[in-house]
Amino acid sequence: MEISVFGYLGGGVRVVDDYVATLAALRDEGFARYWTAQLPRDPDLLTVLAIGLREVPGIEVGTGVVPVQPQHPMALAQRALLVNQIGGGRLTLGLGLSHKPVVEGMWGQSFDRPVRRMSQVLDGLLPLLAGEKAAAEGDLVTTRGALAIEAPAPPVYLAALGPQMLRLAGRRTAGTVTWMTGPRTLAEHAVPTIRGAAEEAGRTVRVVASLPVAVTDDRDGARAEAARQFAVYGQLPSYRAMLDREGYAGPADAAIVGDETEVAERIAALREAGVDEYVALPFSPDPEERARTRALLRTL
Repeated sequence: MEISVFGYLGGGVRVVDDYVATLAALRDEGFARYWTAQLPRDPDLLTVLAIGLREVPGIEVGTGVVPVQPQHPMALAQRALLVNQIGGGRLTLGLGLSHKPVVEGMWGQSFDRPVRRMSQVLDGLLPLLAGEKAAAEGDLVTTRGALAIEAPAPPVYLAALGPQMLRLAGRRTAGTVTWMTGPRTLAEHAVPTIRGAAEEAGRTVRVVASLPVAVTDDRDGARAEAARQFAVYGQLPSYRAMLDREGYAGPADAAIVGDETEVAERIAALREAGVDEYVALPFSPDPEERARTRALLRTL
């Protein structure tokens, strides 16, 4: 199982400089990939990744994840291909559906039929990424035409938690990226569902799972910090369903917390569940604990 790192862009006038510095530091520590979220209020992630890839060789990047609703598949393909051209094929394109409060409240779009929308996005996006002409007529999304960008197609992953999205990811993409999903739910639900769909389609897929992590001697303090930082994920229906399925009261239970031995054992449980890549989010506000966490991750 590969181990990589997850983070957020944030705001401020130094967001690009901070991202480049983080990317370089993770490369120097020996991590192979850095995944970053696209949050609604943050700068455009793909633009920042393009600069990071130009400035920092020797490490891959992933989007965890770019929401598809506020952009057309052709515009997304244009940006993704250019980023992958700049990075020499070092981009992994994680896509998702965002959440109803954002889609309807911020963007003024309907959240109806989200799986159908994602399927129609892929109808247009995947041919364009492969350098082919798109001819996708959909009732929600239509994409016609071709692009003139010479670049390798980035692998596409879906943020898939429910069975319909997992089956879609298995049939058509490189795999899934999960969040707030524990080892039992991965082993009994996510992994068999996506791999079963992929097998039926004659394909193979990878399962990427992301969870917060903190190597610490203050377990209670770390769990309280996780409950504070990640409270929203206990309220959003898709993540709430994963927490309930696992038997977790909230995000603090999903966070991997403890000393080196305890954290290593919980990460090993993800490997046993069928995860191909664990994406760690070191969340402690204490720089020494974050460094301690990354040091352990490098040994696993």
